[in-house]
Amino acid sequence: MSNAWDWKQVDDREYWMDPSDESYFYAEKWRREGRSRLLDLGCGLGRHSLLFSGYGFDVTAIDSSSEAVEHLRRISDEKGLGIRCDVGDMHDLPYADGSFDCVFAYLSVSHTDSEGILRIMSGIRRVLVPGGALFFTLCSKDTWSFTDAGFPRRDANTIVKTEGAEAGIPHFYVDQKDIEGLLPGFRLVRVRHVDDCFFQGKWRNSKHYFIEAVKLKDRKGNDGTPGHCRRGDAKFRSVFGSRPCCNGSGPLPRSWRASRSSS
Repeated sequence: MSNAWDWKQVDDREYWMDPSDESYFYAEKWRREGRSRLLDLGCGLGRHSLLFSGYGFDVTAIDSSSEAVEHLRRISDEKGLGIRCDVGDMHDLPYADGSFDCVFAYLSVSHTDSEGILRIMSGIRRVLVPGGALFFTLCSKDTWSFTDAGFPRRDANTIVKTEGAEAGIPHFYVDQKDIEGLLPGFRLVRVRHVDDCFFQGKWRNSKHYFIEAVKLKDRKGNDGTPGHCRRGDAKFRSVFGSRPCCNGSGPLPRSWRASRSSS
């Protein structure tokens, strides 16, 4: 099970109930595209689940925090929204293949390490329909918390926070080359490198990649199996150092294996 946020240590819950700008954009975009079944992966208190439900999506929300999920369930029940609210692990999604038309994962899938992110991305690919849409965020290696804060390292791409609501929770960081290596079976649509430099009343150095991708189809249009799993892919091998295993159990990228240490 993924480590859960300790919501008792979060003072400004109102901030975490305010939907992100990106959620409005993708609610409009995905509705225009005719998508309806949505997974809010790492839903927290439910700010995005509530927004997508309001746009008419059939929303399933999952988070490792039972406190957060119960918070969302109470609101959903009170408003009669019918959101499915699950306590679960993003490394082992409890949903059938092709259950969702779109997955929204905002500030959530980074809460893992270099091995865990492969399992998470494999699970996302599995539960999306061929042609399904994905928006997710990842922590940037250009952020102070990765470069200068001195947090314990779990592996070459992962630090472990030691304070506050995220104490004990790993955070996985990437650069552009890492992003390409994480998306076998997807077509990369758009990537933005965003510096959230002032929020909650303070100047900060908080950079993330905002990533949009679409799950590939095979030639028959009914299978999302990555082509390089069948043929090999030189570009992927140049990033990972070997051909990937798309069930998430293949070798780690060469750069991620370097400098592994216990946290």
